[in-house]
Amino acid sequence: MFSNNNKIFHRKKILIVFFLCTGALLFLFGRLVYLMVWRADHYSRLADQLHERERSIKAQRGRILDSNGTVLADNKTVCTISVIHNQIEDPGQVVEMLCRELGLTEEYVKTRVEKYTSLERIKSNVDKATGDRIREYDLAGVKVDEDYKRYYPFGELASKVMGFTGGDNQGIIGLEVIYEKYLQGQPGNILTITDAKGLEIEAAGERRQEPTAGNDLHISLDMNIQAYATQLAKQAMATKQADGVSILVMNPQNGEIMAMVDLPEFDLNAPYELPEGTPQGLTAKEEQNILNAVWRNGCINDTYEPGSTFKIITAAAGLESGSVSVSNTFHCPGYIVVDDRRIRCAKVTGHGTQDFVHATMNSCNPAFVTIGLNIGVDTFFDYFQKFGLLKKTGVDLPGEAGTIMHKPENMGNVELATVSFGQSFQITPIQLLATAASILNGGNRVTPHFGVRVTGPDGATVEELDYPVTERILSEETSQTLRGILELVVAEGTGKNGKVEGFHIGGKTATSQTLPRQNGVYIASFLGFAPAQDPQVIALAIVHNPKGVYYGGQIAAPVIRQLYENILPYLGIQKEETQPSAAALGKPAG
Repeated sequence: MFSNNNKIFHRKKILIVFFLCTGALLFLFGRLVYLMVWRADHYSRLADQLHERERSIKAQRGRILDSNGTVLADNKTVCTISVIHNQIEDPGQVVEMLCRELGLTEEYVKTRVEKYTSLERIKSNVDKATGDRIREYDLAGVKVDEDYKRYYPFGELASKVMGFTGGDNQGIIGLEVIYEKYLQGQPGNILTITDAKGLEIEAAGERRQEPTAGNDLHISLDMNIQAYATQLAKQAMATKQADGVSILVMNPQNGEIMAMVDLPEFDLNAPYELPEGTPQGLTAKEEQNILNAVWRNGCINDTYEPGSTFKIITAAAGLESGSVSVSNTFHCPGYIVVDDRRIRCAKVTGHGTQDFVHATMNSCNPAFVTIGLNIGVDTFFDYFQKFGLLKKTGVDLPGEAGTIMHKPENMGNVELATVSFGQSFQITPIQLLATAASILNGGNRVTPHFGVRVTGPDGATVEELDYPVTERILSEETSQTLRGILELVVAEGTGKNGKVEGFHIGGKTATSQTLPRQNGVYIASFLGFAPAQDPQVIALAIVHNPKGVYYGGQIAAPVIRQLYENILPYLGIQKEETQPSAAALGKPAG
């Protein structure tokens, strides 16, 4: 009985093992069928990948063209030199040839030739002639692939606007980085088949996935205006031994920027070249800090005290709020006392009694302090907000700085007084220009910008670029009155050195002193627009730390005068024989 039970138990064990083994075999068979039938393509691809070597092909980057279709950023065919360790037959010959042709050290090349990698890059952006010579050696394991390098036909022209690309052909600064998604294109690749040793199978050939070229960017910058503005900036910098000069030119009706100069500039084709006179033995970080300063665009990245050009904004807020009218009079003994502070006028003997129009023509500080105090902190800040002064302009360049202004709760009479004539706060040059343009164009806040449209390689429009406009930030009446007053500033006031024969020019001068005040460093500037009663162009010139005479009316106004003498006819703006009209001020003619 006991023996029979053992036999039954033993048979059950055998059956259990049999069924388990059968189940396992069936599972494995099913899995094998699944992998061989349903997953065959997947594993076939993986097997191919084990024997495929991929080399990327850079896409041709989209061009950047000015308002006339002149190409400002283009592409040059260059080569990338690489080696494949397993395919090299004579390492010594390869090292010797690459050192000679590429001007590299033996240690550098040898380390890469001996490296066990599927593909080792030796050097990128090699000129095509050198690449062709290396290809003619026909040495096993040496690969020469053609791609593209960014090329700037005009060197340093508009360098801080354009920006440049890195070794991977991606934008680094300027328009190149802002419009990267349009310009970059889609890289391609080359696929070759290798055996188990990593050697290419010649009979298998190669497969190419061609790159897709990037789109072209059309911008509002006019190369001719940019070139002439750069020439004038260099002249001003040299004659006044200034630390730097900035010139901005814009269409005030739509915010399109025609020129932006910020000296000193740099060579776009050699952006990593340190300035002449840079000390030797600097660390990599110190060198990079110097380059960052060289690439910095002061027109948008830096703030400054605007001085009397800001009186345009004070006047607009005063007229629009009813805090002042053109008939109001002011007395200037050469200073004004606010609380315990004595604030001087530029004319130490004073302007005497004058109306608002002449106070603006004379750029009288005491008069504008009085206007600011009449406006009051809350109302002034309401207009700062309305005019768009307290937020960034939205210009299509990276790193725009914001306005540095007192908080309303911390603003007493003295702060209000100094802000009224453009001191004790800071804004960017592009913010000043955009705000003034928006006040003078009839009251529409524009967004300063370069981008106009994007086109494909075939020339067809891909996208029209739009930038916001805020309508009616002040009345047309106030805008017209200000245009008339500022025309008189140039015709008869402090801005007369900005006068252009045959044209009606409006404008405002400024001379501001940098902090600390006792250092004797000044900024001279002039903001001018034309034609005065229908502005089609507005420009700002800023001269940093001029030596000798430093007044804006004597230093910066002539720069804009010379600019307008040349570009107004070029822009098709007609001369006018009439004199500034009293009717523009809201007064009867005669």
